[in-house]
Amino acid sequence: MYKKITAILLVVMLSLGALAGCGSPTTQNNTTNQSASPNANTTPKKVTLEVWIMPNSASPDTDFLDVVKPFTDSNPNIDVKVTVLDWGSAWTKITTAATSGEAPDIVQLGTTWVAAIASMGALEDLTGKVSEIGGASAFLPASWNTAGIKNSGVISAVPWFADTRGLYYRTDIFKKANIDPNTAFSTWDSFKEAAKKINNIEIDGKKVAAIGLPGKNDWNVIHNFAPWIWGAGGDFLTPDDQKAAFNSKAALDGINFYIGLALDGLVPKSALEKNSADIESLFANGEFAMIFSGPWLIKNFSTPTDKGGMADTIAAKNYAVANIPEGPAGRFTFFGGSDLAIFKSSKHKSEAFELIKFLVSKDAQIEYAKVSGMLPTLKEAFDDPFITSDPNMAVFKDISKYGRSYPSIPAWGPIENIMVKHFGTLWDDVAGVNGPFKESMLVNEMNKSAEEVDGAIKQAQ
Repeated sequence: MYKKITAILLVVMLSLGALAGCGSPTTQNNTTNQSASPNANTTPKKVTLEVWIMPNSASPDTDFLDVVKPFTDSNPNIDVKVTVLDWGSAWTKITTAATSGEAPDIVQLGTTWVAAIASMGALEDLTGKVSEIGGASAFLPASWNTAGIKNSGVISAVPWFADTRGLYYRTDIFKKANIDPNTAFSTWDSFKEAAKKINNIEIDGKKVAAIGLPGKNDWNVIHNFAPWIWGAGGDFLTPDDQKAAFNSKAALDGINFYIGLALDGLVPKSALEKNSADIESLFANGEFAMIFSGPWLIKNFSTPTDKGGMADTIAAKNYAVANIPEGPAGRFTFFGGSDLAIFKSSKHKSEAFELIKFLVSKDAQIEYAKVSGMLPTLKEAFDDPFITSDPNMAVFKDISKYGRSYPSIPAWGPIENIMVKHFGTLWDDVAGVNGPFKESMLVNEMNKSAEEVDGAIKQAQ
């Protein structure tokens, strides 16, 4: 089964293309800090831990090494060598390492990758060490659900940081429209009603569209639909993960509401050609009154323009964050992010786990959140002033309670890629590329996607 899964995933992911190669390895050398001793038997053996991460921050290698400096200062016998992999080529490099045995000690894995890599038998079993990091209950449930293959009873990775979404809105626009944000975002209906009231409102001589939503060209296509599918009572797969479920009535209701925001003219059609970064930039410069984005935008809004941020934009001076509106079946938000795992081939497993243990400690979680703009996965970290003292970051603490992740199964990779293709086509339908939109287009597209997903699940068994 593992060979079959591996082959499927490699074909799917390789089709995405390699966007860039590995970053240059950066080594933090602590040799000068090593305690000298006349007795060689009492001197800890020098160890170099090789770590592969992705570009999670502006300066990913140096930012990472800065965060782990307290660890290496306390463990002068351990050097940390970090290599930055581009997301576009990371999957190929990681799967090659997994199958060849020529792998680093520690690897960052996207939460949806853990099950696939674990199914190859390449990751160290960390189940017996869970108590050393505070136990499963110390982490956000949606993050912990990604730590191993679903229902396997084996923990193959440790949640490192979380990626989620909140609703960003222009406070000056809501004030001018005399709309109370405390009630406007309570439910889907109140959210849509508020959007209608502010659509094309004029402020400072400029008309502003109600909502900015990215379309088919976004890398978050499925993540963008997830809260609405779940909020309507639907899901992506059946409870046993054996068949597609996003073509069920409940799921279709959620999809219909989400695309309906564009069909009702609350989202400019031009926005549907953009990706998330484009939408964030347009929101910052006053094109939209509301968008959905992650905590990294708060960091961008506090960073000056000459340092690559958006602090000088109109939105940065007039924004707030709210939770996702509650749907008929409840309030949910997509939870992704990355986990840390140890390759079985590592010759320094004990030291590698000590580093992971440090990285998921409260202080390290907060420090990495500051440089990456992502959220911690450790519950305790959400009580830190970095989050609680900032009104907008504090909203993400509330949002984290409603986090939900995808099923951690080996076949999720090809499943998601099939859905990305068909949900992308659905956005073409909404944009009028294939003629006037009809609800039958939605039903037909989801049924075609479900048929392919069912086939992929069977092939992986």
